[in-house]
Amino acid sequence: MVRLLSVPIYMLPPPTKIAVALWGAPSAVASHTWATFVTVMGGFFLAIAVSFPLAAWITMSNFGRVAIYPLIILSQSVPKVALAPILVVMLGTNAAPKIIVAMLVAFFPLVVSTATGLSAVPKELLELGRSLRAGPMKELLRIRLPYAVPFIFAGLKMAITLSVIGAVVGEFVAADRGLGFLMTSSLAFFNTPMGFGAIVVLSVLAMVLFQIIAICERVFFPWSIRMQN
Repeated sequence: MVRLLSVPIYMLPPPTKIAVALWGAPSAVASHTWATFVTVMGGFFLAIAVSFPLAAWITMSNFGRVAIYPLIILSQSVPKVALAPILVVMLGTNAAPKIIVAMLVAFFPLVVSTATGLSAVPKELLELGRSLRAGPMKELLRIRLPYAVPFIFAGLKMAITLSVIGAVVGEFVAADRGLGFLMTSSLAFFNTPMGFGAIVVLSVLAMVLFQIIAICERVFFPWSIRMQN
C-alpha cells in the first residue's frame, strides 16, 4: 500500500526498506538491543523485589492495606515521562534512572495482581491452616503464595511488557545506547526505516520476553494453568 499510494519514505517506509535497514547494521542493532534488554531486566527484577514484599504487607497487615495501598495508587497518577528528567538530574546519565523508570512503570500491576491473589484464598483454607497452628509466615508461604501463583504470573506478564515501555521512555530522555536512543537518533536524521526497525525489534523483544514468562509458568507451575482453565 505504501508503494501503491506513493507515500514518501521519510513518512512511512515500506517493510522491505525496514528489513534492509536492520540487515545493513546488524552489530549496531544487536548492541542497542542488548542495552535495552539489560535495562528491561534490571527494571523487571527490581519491580519484583519491591512488589512482592509490598503485596504481602498489604495482604497481611491492616496498616499496609489502609496506609500503603492508597499511596501506591497515588504514585501511578504521576506521569513517568515527567519523572525521567528528574531522575536523570538526581542520578546522572548512567543506567540507574532508566532502570528506575522501567521499575516504576512495571511494579504497580505486579503489586495489584499479587495482592489480589494472596487475598483470594478461600477462608476455609486459612481456617484449616490456623487450626493446624500455622503462623503468619507459614500461612503466607504454604497457603496464600501457592494459591496466588496464577495471579502472580498474570502480573509478571504485564510487568515484563511494561518494563520494555519504561526502558524506552528512559532512553528517550537521556541515553547514548538502546533501542529508544536508536529510534530518536534515526528519526532526527530522517532515517525513518531504521526508526521503524527499532520499533519492530522492540515489539519482538516484548513478545519474546512475554512468551518466556508464559513458558516458565507452564513448565514450573503446570497446575496453575489448570486452575485458570
